[in-house]
Amino acid sequence: MILRKIPARTCRLVLSRVVSGPSQEVCFFSSVPVQPVPSISQTLQGYLRAIEPLIPEEELVHTRKTIQKFGEEGGLGQRLQEGLERRARQSNNWISDWWVQWAYLESRQPLPVHSSPAISLPKRDFSDWRGQLVFASKLIAAALDFKNLVDNGRLPVEYMRGQPLCMDLFPLLFSSCRIPGRKHDSIAHHIRARHITVVRNYQFFQLEVYNSDGTRMTESQIHAQLLRIRAESWKTDKEPMGILTSEHRHTWGQAYSRLLKDKLNKESVRAIEKGLFTLCLDSPVMRVSDDKYSSRMAAQILHGGGTYSNSGNRWFDKTLQFVVGEDGSWGILYEQATAEGPPIATLLDHILQYCKKPDPKKTPLIPLRMPKKLYFNIDREIKRDIEHAKQNLDILINDLDIRCFNFQRFGKELPKKHNMSPNAFIQVALQLAYYKVHKEVCATCDIASQRMFRGGRTDYIRSPTNQTLKFVLAFDDPSVSREAKLELLRESIETYVALTEQALKGQAIDRHLLGLKLQAIEDGLSVPSLFMDTAYGLATHWKLRTGQVPANTDSVMCFGPLVPDGYAVCYNPQPDHVHFSITAFNCCEETHAETLASTLHSTLCQLQELLQPTV
Repeated sequence: MILRKIPARTCRLVLSRVVSGPSQEVCFFSSVPVQPVPSISQTLQGYLRAIEPLIPEEELVHTRKTIQKFGEEGGLGQRLQEGLERRARQSNNWISDWWVQWAYLESRQPLPVHSSPAISLPKRDFSDWRGQLVFASKLIAAALDFKNLVDNGRLPVEYMRGQPLCMDLFPLLFSSCRIPGRKHDSIAHHIRARHITVVRNYQFFQLEVYNSDGTRMTESQIHAQLLRIRAESWKTDKEPMGILTSEHRHTWGQAYSRLLKDKLNKESVRAIEKGLFTLCLDSPVMRVSDDKYSSRMAAQILHGGGTYSNSGNRWFDKTLQFVVGEDGSWGILYEQATAEGPPIATLLDHILQYCKKPDPKKTPLIPLRMPKKLYFNIDREIKRDIEHAKQNLDILINDLDIRCFNFQRFGKELPKKHNMSPNAFIQVALQLAYYKVHKEVCATCDIASQRMFRGGRTDYIRSPTNQTLKFVLAFDDPSVSREAKLELLRESIETYVALTEQALKGQAIDRHLLGLKLQAIEDGLSVPSLFMDTAYGLATHWKLRTGQVPANTDSVMCFGPLVPDGYAVCYNPQPDHVHFSITAFNCCEETHAETLASTLHSTLCQLQELLQPTV
């Protein structure tokens, strides 16, 4: 087994090969351009426009002066800009490594809820452990088939608007794991792994998924091994070792060091970290009414439901974790340092297509080795660490308010019919719904992919805008005509579309501002006053964390808010309906996921009425 340890500040795998195949391409870096560094004047102008709807005019006077001073000719901003441009010439991507380091590896927040997104998929047609294992076998085979495409260079390059996208995250989906540290985490990527990890009833197993001749195991072989694992894990009296990975990263980093002092523990942890991915075979959960089912299942995938449910059936550091319940529920939980939504969506689409087909392989008559059970020596200190982790995770889970719903009045075809961008339409609806609940607009981020650039990750599209603020203020004003409201709606959507176009050209403002700040720190300078200004703190206090997750199926993505008094809203627009998930924290008296969900539902209905008034 070859281990490639990726340093925190260079945690990316470079692909530069081309593998021939029948009309297939492999991503190589000459096929996508380098990510540009936006001009500093453009970014500062965009930043000022972004904060105008958020800050009273009297407070903007000081901020305008701060922005002007930072961007003046020969000033600090220009010096930092030159540093970024120099960095861009000398590196593969001027911001991605910094972003991963700052947003993920240096974050000390727990991974569940705060960081790792979950995707809940449509319920499968089984309702007991037998069906669970049959489907899990198919899922494993499908994931291995996808990995085979990646390994052999046969995964087609993806395109957006006719432009190729960088594909270098795909190899990192498999055999990758985040490693906790006391000050910052790192990423380990393991080459030539031949096993996965299966966890059931808090017990971990190393399951080899390749035969001795290098061929992948068939579904029936995998199924036979899962039956063995079930027989070996029927007791639930084991300590939930996986709970440790749910802790605050500093706390888990300390516990990790203690855990690995023991040779047996180190071997077991390394086996989990080196696995291609983890399969979580969850135990049954309490039944709920149909209207609450999607919320319950999203919560199960996201955090496991608590220490008395399936949270011990996770290793949150692992890049890929497939979760399969006994009631037909299933989904995926992924760690974001080496994974993002679009590559995960591609993987899931492949799995769904694969699951429609019969097992293509004949089962060889080869005796199979027993899956290896992973054991841990648990001393008094580790036992204490586990108990603390259980308490903290249950507190976090009880604090999280989740509401998933399927809006069925219309889908993305309605705004399209009126020549409006569906994503921009939903974003404006979110701003209107938030204003109806809180009587203000707030800093909102919508995730924009930067994969059209070499090594690109993400940036933010910001809302609200000045145009959106005018619309939400006018919407419930009876003195404003329907025609005027419709015009304001169109202006809001067009402004948001323009911001989206900017982001897709690498010209959004947030990663650039972050880069300027980090460049100052790297140069040994004090943090510039621009970033110490109250306005910047307000502009980056993301009370609405949003994300469109377009998929070919009725999946629901879910993650927690970025701030204690905020929300996270994910949506999956289909032609005639839209899936939403909304989360908030119970500790904040002002935010309620159910209230925002019901308000969003009624707001969408009102916007439909605005577009299509009844006679």
